[in-house]
Amino acid sequence: MAVLEKIRVKMGAFITVLIAVALLSFVVDPSTLQSAMSMFSSKYDVGEINGEGIPYQEYQQKVDYFTQIYQMTSGTTSSDEQTQDAINNSAWQNEIADRVLVPAIKSAGITLGEEELYDLTQGANISPVLMSEASFMGEDGQFSKQRVSEFVQALGQDASGQLSMYWNFLEDNIVKDQLFTKYLSLLEQSSYMSPAELNRAIAENNTTYNVDFVVRPFGFSIDSTLFVDNQQVKEYYEKHKEMFRQAESRDLEYVVFEVVPSVADLEAAEAEFAGIYDEFVAAENMKNFLARNSDAQFNPYYYKEGELKTIATELEDFAAKAKVGETLAPFQQENTFIAAKVVDIKQMPDSVFVKHILLQGEDEAKADSLMAVAKKGNFAELAAEWSADRNPNVAEAGDLGWMTQQYMIPGMESVLQAKAGDFLKLKTTYGTHIVKVTDATKPMKKMQVALLVKETVASKETYSDFYAKANEIVTKSEGSREKFNAAAKEMNVAVYPAIRVLPGARTLANYQHTREISRWANESKVGDVSPIITVDNKYFFVVALTAIHPEGYASYNEVAEDIMNVLLLEKKGEKVAAETKEAIAGATTIAEVAEKLNTTVSNQSGMAFSSLTSQQLDPKFIGAVAGAPENTIVGPVVGEIGVYYFTVNGKETGAFYTEDDAKSRNAQVFASVARVIPAIMTEGADVKDERYKFY
Repeated sequence: MAVLEKIRVKMGAFITVLIAVALLSFVVDPSTLQSAMSMFSSKYDVGEINGEGIPYQEYQQKVDYFTQIYQMTSGTTSSDEQTQDAINNSAWQNEIADRVLVPAIKSAGITLGEEELYDLTQGANISPVLMSEASFMGEDGQFSKQRVSEFVQALGQDASGQLSMYWNFLEDNIVKDQLFTKYLSLLEQSSYMSPAELNRAIAENNTTYNVDFVVRPFGFSIDSTLFVDNQQVKEYYEKHKEMFRQAESRDLEYVVFEVVPSVADLEAAEAEFAGIYDEFVAAENMKNFLARNSDAQFNPYYYKEGELKTIATELEDFAAKAKVGETLAPFQQENTFIAAKVVDIKQMPDSVFVKHILLQGEDEAKADSLMAVAKKGNFAELAAEWSADRNPNVAEAGDLGWMTQQYMIPGMESVLQAKAGDFLKLKTTYGTHIVKVTDATKPMKKMQVALLVKETVASKETYSDFYAKANEIVTKSEGSREKFNAAAKEMNVAVYPAIRVLPGARTLANYQHTREISRWANESKVGDVSPIITVDNKYFFVVALTAIHPEGYASYNEVAEDIMNVLLLEKKGEKVAAETKEAIAGATTIAEVAEKLNTTVSNQSGMAFSSLTSQQLDPKFIGAVAGAPENTIVGPVVGEIGVYYFTVNGKETGAFYTEDDAKSRNAQVFASVARVIPAIMTEGADVKDERYKFY
């Protein structure tokens, strides 16, 4: 059990390339659903992979497994919504790994044997999964095989089975990580750069161009002479259909009423605040007083000039002249009332450099003796010999580094009152510290300020008033989107659009925790209006469903207008190219081209074809330059924003980009590709995520 307790203390969030360790507590009661669902009905599947449904019960077992891992490592059974989402997503990624990634990798002939697994866990080639696990770190902060060995030996002694469960979890992650690593290695070795590709890459990176050019922008005005018929739009749609693939989503309109305190609520809060202000002024134990009466607890921080204004300018102005014990009369900041009292004023540095010798289990006499020796001897040598802190990542043994009010070991706060050269004996939860302050920034005036803070909350009457407004919208809408908009207009309430809301969305615009809105939209028909949906007990939403976009390809009608704009832009480019070509007839220099087009000549030097995305120039223009002859007018080139004419005045060929650079770049490209391989495999498996039905 001692090993288990150590694991609980040291084990943090655990992440591998394939799965994140989860944090969750399930939100749907399985027993409630058990009688209502059949394991074999797709209606109760949480998703689909390769055409095979994933039954709710089967997936829930995986969620439960991750829940147990979380509970074991954290020592807690409580979790918030964010935690629940994290474990749910981890379980889903694990499902994809088991059903898609691992089978694909194994189909390529990649396997992992028992001997290799042993080597990854206790042999010469320890897996990065174990190397990054905090519970297997030694006192020096480095990975310890001894810790792993102790863990494995403890498996048979743990009657609870929790250690075995966690070890199996680690092994599963190790196996998946190694399989994926070997798969990427196979692909990387297959990534061959031919001599022709190598030479082209070197040439493209070593050649730069000096270009004079003119551009006739397309502009934003609509050209009424251009026309695109429906047949052209349909042909474009069919030819580029893959561009219009979409996930399932919905379009909404909504009104929202935010519950805020009324004038009466503010007046009542102000009166209550005034009633405790005198007690605040007289209070001697400020920490206890604020704990009982304030929305903000006592903060021991010492503020320097300029810091209090981040809270309120009134506080900064008050602190500039106040003395210890003086108070600032109550003032209002939005819905919050604040009063302040100066508790202490000190001359303090921002930071001090601290060395220490940590003693654990030593008596006072031993600490005093070592303190006396430290004052006369070499502190670093003494720390190396006696300190329990063996951090290898410091310049000298014993270094703790620069400490500030924010970066401070609890119990060492007094170092900020010490001068360079001072020695202190301090106790913390880690043990007894012999401390030496070796340097400090210049002391300055700092002030400890107690803040009495009371935020005004809406009363029951105010809450009811806002609810009544939302209910009026619902009543007048009668379930009809048209009546919903009419009611909002009549009540002078803003209606907001929400486009392409995903089925499992948990946010809407800037509002969090709006999962119930998504749930309602998933179960409704176009034109429906929702009842009141309450979010965070603070917002009342009324929502209308305006459109449903099914998974697959966007319909022709949905994208026809966008396609028409693309085709019109292409036609505009062709028209401008023809017009400019006619206008510059007879021009023999780029300056004459500019004159005939009533514009000026621009110059770009150092243009390289290999840097298409980093030069903030039109890619089509850059491509044309790379293939153009020198000292010749080239154009028209129809680009993204206009039509170009240019002359290449000269090329410069260097030798700074070498064969090694080209190969290194190719490796970087492969690394980018490798990051999207799981997503590519997932897309190929036609994964459908329908967890939003249950979670």
